Amino acid sequence: MNAPEQPARLIPIPDTQSRTDERHLAIDQVGIRGLRYPIAFADGGNAPQPTIATANVYVALPEDRKGTHMSRLVMLLEERAAPGAAPLSVAALDALLIDLVARLDAPAGRIELAFPFFVRKTAPVSGVASLLDYEVKLTGELDDGRITKTITVAVPVTSLCPCSKEIADYGAHNQRSTVTIAVRTHADVELGELLRVAEEEASSELYGILKRADEKYVTERAYDNPRFVEDLVRGVAGRLAADDRFAAWSVEAENFESIHNHSAYARIARGM
Repeated sequence: MNAPEQPARLIPIPDTQSRTDERHLAIDQVGIRGLRYPIAFADGGNAPQPTIATANVYVALPEDRKGTHMSRLVMLLEERAAPGAAPLSVAALDALLIDLVARLDAPAGRIELAFPFFVRKTAPVSGVASLLDYEVKLTGELDDGRITKTITVAVPVTSLCPCSKEIADYGAHNQRSTVTIAVRTHADVELGELLRVAEEEASSELYGILKRADEKYVTERAYDNPRFVEDLVRGVAGRLAADDRFAAWSVEAENFESIHNHSAYARIARGM
């Protein structure tokens, strides 16, 4: 019987990134950008939802260090995508940031995750269920021991023009709009809360599937709730300003005009 082969001797490999840099220029952010990775995201107490995130992950690099270890940034996400790993959430972003700066031995770190988020919605009359997608971006930064998190959601809605309704003998022009809300919070906030604020301030919310009775309902609801782009941002801003969980916020709306080849746009921001 042949003796088992001995393991190959490990060859020392130089760690170039950890060498000293003589230029004495600290780098604010260095890392990876545009990495797409599967994650599971849990909004509040809801079941985790699989999605694909586009990730930007950065650390601050001290002036005396030549480079950072890029592979460790990918490993950070790989471990979260592994079977049995805990899902990502707004609250779990804190631990991810702490892990980032610890494993890179960095003075500061930043993580940006953008992904589609789906909500199963029920049509208002027929009750048929379907999924509607929203764009979400989570940004977290750890610097000098302090964590700052920003939640951004882009919400598609319908807006109907009050002026058109006022001057037309019949009908009124409407359009699909996007309301984008960004908040920095004192406490964790569910994505669903922000989505509902935008939808409730619009002429009407959107659905993935509408039967004829639903289409009639949505069209008439929009007609009964006309909104300028100014109305959209003011309605949402008023609700954000009244919520003491938000340290800073911004809201912007873009109406993709149906009677023009340009958009109407408005924005209100406080503290951002």
